[in-house]
Amino acid sequence: MSGVRLDGGSVSITQCCDVARLGSPVSLGDGAVERVLASRRRVEDVLAAGDVHYGINTGFGSLSRQVIPADQLGALQLNLVRSHAAGVGEPHAVETVRAAMFLAAASLSRGASGVRLELVEALIGVLNAGVTPVVPAIGSVGASGDLAPLAHVGLVLVGEGAADTPNGRMSGRDALASAGLKPIKLEAKEGLALLNGTHFMAAEGALLAADWQQLFDAALIACAMSYDAYRATDSCLDARVLEHRGHAGPVDVADAMRELLADSEILASHREGDSRVQDPYSLRCVPQVLGAALDCWRYVKQSVDRELAAVSDNPLVFDAVGGTAGVDVVSAGNFHGMPIALPLDALASATAHVAGISERRVFLLLAAREPESMLRPYLADQPGVESGLMIAQYTAAACCNELVGLASSATAANIPTSAGVEDYNSFGPRAAAKARRGIDLARRVVAIELLCAAEGVECHRPLRSSAVVENAHAAVRSVAPDAPGDRPPSPEIEAIADQIGRGTYTTGRAW
Repeated sequence: MSGVRLDGGSVSITQCCDVARLGSPVSLGDGAVERVLASRRRVEDVLAAGDVHYGINTGFGSLSRQVIPADQLGALQLNLVRSHAAGVGEPHAVETVRAAMFLAAASLSRGASGVRLELVEALIGVLNAGVTPVVPAIGSVGASGDLAPLAHVGLVLVGEGAADTPNGRMSGRDALASAGLKPIKLEAKEGLALLNGTHFMAAEGALLAADWQQLFDAALIACAMSYDAYRATDSCLDARVLEHRGHAGPVDVADAMRELLADSEILASHREGDSRVQDPYSLRCVPQVLGAALDCWRYVKQSVDRELAAVSDNPLVFDAVGGTAGVDVVSAGNFHGMPIALPLDALASATAHVAGISERRVFLLLAAREPESMLRPYLADQPGVESGLMIAQYTAAACCNELVGLASSATAANIPTSAGVEDYNSFGPRAAAKARRGIDLARRVVAIELLCAAEGVECHRPLRSSAVVENAHAAVRSVAPDAPGDRPPSPEIEAIADQIGRGTYTTGRAW
């Protein structure tokens, strides 16, 4: 398996997914090693000079004015990890924890955090050994970094806490021993550098950005299949129309839809003689609605890409300004999650619209109110005796109702922490959790559209749709065979949703 080499620069969403989901091994390049060693020397120079700097030889948060004696600096860092491991609830998914650990190692390797090389190597060693700390999902307010989740990671590095391993769940110490690893003894600045980053928010952002692209591709293909199932017109995809609106997303969606429907026999069969002048919005306004969602995702992805190149702990350590001898320890706010939290909030809203307009097309197909569509009510073989896919639309509606709630902002309300020193938090982790749940629900809605549209296309045989749509139709039929009579749709919906999550339905576009 090809690995990911950290060189002190940026990492990509693809690399993050490879490490998190495929177990790609991680290594440190020579440039990163040099940066980390140089950064640590700066911290040691500060300690030798006896200067007082936040996080190096002081307490934390509202206790930052308390100076810590040199012989207690190690205890300070260990106590920080122990006390901050206050997460509750179900654990984060293994892939999320792995992604966060990878991004923490990448951030520390950039040489501005002042940690020892041993700490970065410890993170990478645990990753490569398949040891995954058990990290409760609730506890971070997304401002002073993801403190609680990263503290649970830190517990395992010091031989405490719990971890999942190839041999099952066990204590942190036993997990390290099973992998031939030893607990690390934290030194000055290291506990804070480990905890004080946005790595869980960034990890969720990277995984969500990748998953949303798969969802979006499937949604476009489902939409194209619904065009033919409903015998809709493609006049709304005219490039001249979209160019006069001027937004990139709608232009790109219309272009993709034209490709998806190219050479469709069904589309060509009713260009003349169809008395309908225009279609409902869920078909006619696809470029505008899904194009806006695409532009929103691009904003999210750009923010994630920037976060994957970031150093997000505090304080950061630099050579003194102007090339003079000395060290600058700068206490600031790179740990604050708002640059990634707001985009994650926006992603939940974009996802709600992808699902919402999909559900409306499901309604159109099942209502069969337009005689020109040549569809049977609820796509049943014997409407009345059979209910067909009637209740699949109810399920889609239920998913969309929950998506409305998920689209409300997690970041707009503030609750101060740390005796008011940390008086404005981002709550980015909650935005990430909403976006994750939203994508899960939207997959089901798009799966329902694919199921209904596939049945609708059957109504127009022997005419065939485009090659791409017919391939997608075959994929649907591989898990939901065409069979007469009513049957429970639930297993087929879940099977198609699983296909979407595995990238079965792809436009081939990089967006």
